[in-house]
Order: sequence, then C-alpha cells, then structure tokens
Amino acid sequence: MSSLADAAAEADALAEDGSERELSQLRTQWDEELEAQARAADFRHRAVAYRAIGQFRFRTKKELLRRGLDDDSPAVRGSALLALEKLSRDHPGDVNEVRPLLHEMVAHDGNEAVRRLAVVALKNGSARPDTIQILRALGDDDEQPRELRESAAKVAQLLRRKAGPK
Repeated sequence: MSSLADAAAEADALAEDGSERELSQLRTQWDEELEAQARAADFRHRAVAYRAIGQFRFRTKKELLRRGLDDDSPAVRGSALLALEKLSRDHPGDVNEVRPLLHEMVAHDGNEAVRRLAVVALKNGSARPDTIQILRALGDDDEQPRELRESAAKVAQLLRRKAGPK
C-alpha cells in the first residue's frame, strides 16, 4: 500500500463489508502515520488524514477530529466534517458533542462548502430545537447561497420529522 489515502479507501471498503478484524489490523498499521499527517504543515496532508479518520471508522480519534474542525484550512475543516458525518451515522452523540461548533460553522464559516458540510453533519445528531431553528432560518434567508439554503431546509425538515409531533 502506497499512501494513507489508499489505506483509508481500503479501510472504508472493509468497514462497509463488516470485516472488523482486517479493519482493526489496518488501523493498527496506519495509526501513527495518520497522527503524523494530521499534524503536517501541508494542509493537503492534514485533509487526507482527517478524512481517513472517518474512512477507518477511528472512533478513538474524536479529539483529534475536533482539532480538524478548528483548522485554518477550509479543505481540512471539510475533511474533518466528512469524517464526523461518517462516524456519527450510528452515533448521534458524536455530533451532539460538537454541536456548538457546528452551529458556529453553519452560521459563520467563511467557506460555503464547509458550511454545507456542517449542515449535513448536523442531520446525524439529535433533533434539538435550537439546531432546527438555526437551519430553518438559514433555509429562509434569501441572502444565502441557494445550495446552502436548500441543504439547511432539507436537514431542518428531516430533524423535525425525527423529533416527532409536539
């Protein structure tokens, strides 16, 4: 295997197949390299590393992942959000733990793609009224880019359904 990106793609396939033993071995093999790349000066290396956390289903790296959400690079923040979304599909608590940061990203991040990815990550968390309100307001704001408004409205609706009748 030549690179962390290749190993992460293989890990993702193993996870999808339910091959836990092989996935665990791959995690062990690439753990130190992933940590090193997450701390690299080059944002491209960091972006690969943060995305790999999700592909490897590296639940033990949640604290590292949180650092990626605060990175200066939009590419790194986006990769961290992709990893968070993947990890939180079966674990809504992962989103709930960083909800205030996700709310901040949705409302104020300087990169539109990062804002959309934060919206998508919020769909896997609990259906909290404050999140639904933020997303509905964003969806109704004509000043916002169309794709962001549509994503926010869609996730707000999904969370309202998840919350059930009041």
